[in-house]
Amino acid sequence: MGSVNSRGHKAQVVMLGLNSAGKTMLLYKLKGHSLVETLPTIGFNVEPLEAPGHMLLTFWDVGGQTQLRASWKDHLEGTDVLVYVLDSTDEARLPEAVAELTEVLSDPNMAGVPFLVLANKQEAPEALSLREIRNRLGLERFQGRRWELRACSALTGEGLPEALQRTYPPRRSCCKSAIA
Repeated sequence: MGSVNSRGHKAQVVMLGLNSAGKTMLLYKLKGHSLVETLPTIGFNVEPLEAPGHMLLTFWDVGGQTQLRASWKDHLEGTDVLVYVLDSTDEARLPEAVAELTEVLSDPNMAGVPFLVLANKQEAPEALSLREIRNRLGLERFQGRRWELRACSALTGEGLPEALQRTYPPRRSCCKSAIA
């Protein structure tokens, strides 16, 4: 499908993460909805979203239950940006989240695709800090790939406007960054 720039003002964004990370709540908060009660996503949700600068983003919110993760690869072709959502309060499953992110990024369809890690649930007192999450994810090992780490809260909406502004970097960019 090419890069974001080669298709004008459209981008396909795939949003992945373990179940209960808050992907669907984040998506609906980004769309301007107040809190919505969500159920575990079976399959996927597809939602259009207009970003700053009149960029039209098509978000693919893919279910994160263990049995659905094998199908993640089916959603990666044509991806312009990967948004990976982490539950900042789920320290026990952080190694599992790291393994899943690493597997997704090793898919041939993801070569050169920038990714944004959203550390969700930062409003919770037991949330891991961004520094701790960055260290545990080992983001520095993704040389030659553009990435960012952002704190956010699907509950309060904090950090989401900034994340949306950074969701669509050019696909061919090859530098890294971390927001701490």
